[in-house]
Amino acid sequence: MNKLEGLLQARPQNDIWWGKQEHRPARPAVATGIPRLDELLAGGGWPIGALSELLTTSTGSGAMRLLAPALATLSQHQRRWVALIAPPFQPCAAAFVEWGINLNRLLIVHPRDREQYAWALEQALRTGACSTVLAWPEDGLDNTRLRRLQLAARQGKSCGFLIRPRSCMRQSSPAAVRIALRASPRGVHIEIVKRQGGWPMAAFEAAFSEIQTAIH
Repeated sequence: MNKLEGLLQARPQNDIWWGKQEHRPARPAVATGIPRLDELLAGGGWPIGALSELLTTSTGSGAMRLLAPALATLSQHQRRWVALIAPPFQPCAAAFVEWGINLNRLLIVHPRDREQYAWALEQALRTGACSTVLAWPEDGLDNTRLRRLQLAARQGKSCGFLIRPRSCMRQSSPAAVRIALRASPRGVHIEIVKRQGGWPMAAFEAAFSEIQTAIH
């Protein structure tokens, strides 16, 4: 056995993708509620124990509507928190209820400063108390910090969602999934920039009516 073969055998198989495979063995996942998107993501949905990035042009790009089915599933079926870290909007309880999100499992955190923000985000992912952590970081996340958050999500078995400006697409990221979003008249355009075990995908449109049906 040469050194390369020994190294490959020593590594967890989930951490290695072989060129002959269409998809490598996937982490556990929660369905997005959009069949076409689930088919394109390894494991059939948003990865659990990993980061996913939604890259948007504005707060109205449809990110929350896209995430609503997963938030509903996790808040209804797990006794862990769905944490929103410094949301840039006033969460609407009526909308969350309509989407099927259990408000009793919803936790909203408003850190006082940048240092507290970074600490709250990492701890929410790491402790295991949260099934889901959503954050809207605009800057200050270099590759080292992103790797810490990816490791924290793995340790806490949390779904970590970072909703970031589309300009961050130029930055490399250890996130398992990266999706670029922009609003469309019927719903949202989805472009898969990065996914486990597969190539990026051209944009396609998901209608809000399709997402809403999946929630109910």
